[in-house]
Amino acid sequence: MQRPTLETVPAGRAAQREILVRARRSLAAIILGKDEQISLALACLLARGHLLIEDLPGLGKTMLAQSLAQVLGLSFSRVQFTSDLLPADIVGVSVFRADSGEFEFRPGPVFAQLVLADEVNRATPKAQSALLEAMEEHQVSVDGSTRALPTPFFVVATQNPGDQIGTFPLPESQLDRFLMRIAIGYPDAASERELIAGEDRRSMIRDIEPVAGPETLVALQHSARAVPVSDALVSYVQALVRHTRESADVEIGLSPRGAQAIVAAARAYAFVEDHSGVYPDDVQAVFAAVSGHRLKPAGSTRFRSPAELCRHVLDSVAIP
Repeated sequence: MQRPTLETVPAGRAAQREILVRARRSLAAIILGKDEQISLALACLLARGHLLIEDLPGLGKTMLAQSLAQVLGLSFSRVQFTSDLLPADIVGVSVFRADSGEFEFRPGPVFAQLVLADEVNRATPKAQSALLEAMEEHQVSVDGSTRALPTPFFVVATQNPGDQIGTFPLPESQLDRFLMRIAIGYPDAASERELIAGEDRRSMIRDIEPVAGPETLVALQHSARAVPVSDALVSYVQALVRHTRESADVEIGLSPRGAQAIVAAARAYAFVEDHSGVYPDDVQAVFAAVSGHRLKPAGSTRFRSPAELCRHVLDSVAIP
């Protein structure tokens, strides 16, 4: 899926705000009734993070990833993860050319600005590990050579719940590469009725006009990182992180990188919501998406789901 390379990068806050409004409107026309998930997904990309979408099949995980690439004008590739997938199927392979007597590297699907790793937990750990260097360093190493990936570069991965047949759980080291993990959830009655009786959403994706491009997205990322964060807000994040380390309900608390991820995501979310700075509400809005896959509940806790545990942490720490 190729995109035009020429674009006008908006400089003013008003112009950038208009782009975000149009992007959210276009995404909401595809992913019905999921405004909060759309805001989190946009915030994740503006924070230069990778996104993991975990939910049951058929709830729109793949369509959200495709819609993000289309709306933001990014080159897109999709890798269907299966049990026989090999790392070379993702990063590419060197092929010997008889006419020149040399090896020629043929890039894999990871060389796109937005890569959809569909059902990532259906592949073996060896295939999953092919994404680790790409997600962390924005580069891949093949046959002793290091090759840079496009800018910007995002991985949007989908996965089925771990109790379903044929899944391989992602290790903690790989989960930590994802800035956010979100769930789509079932639609409300009105949205589901429109999905059933309305136009096919897959065909609608192809008709979406991009509202941005790679350079515009990079400019939006710079603006999101410039959203001010007060000392009191940093203290609030530190208190939340400290509680995860000291609580009897949590076996493994948040690391310093987890704390940095909360602030980065809250900055981007505040930018998406057009706030003048980062407020405690912004931290609370992203906390579960950023922390849920990084926390390990204690065996004795009554909070079994990540959402319940994150809500408990938020309720246990006073807002400054």
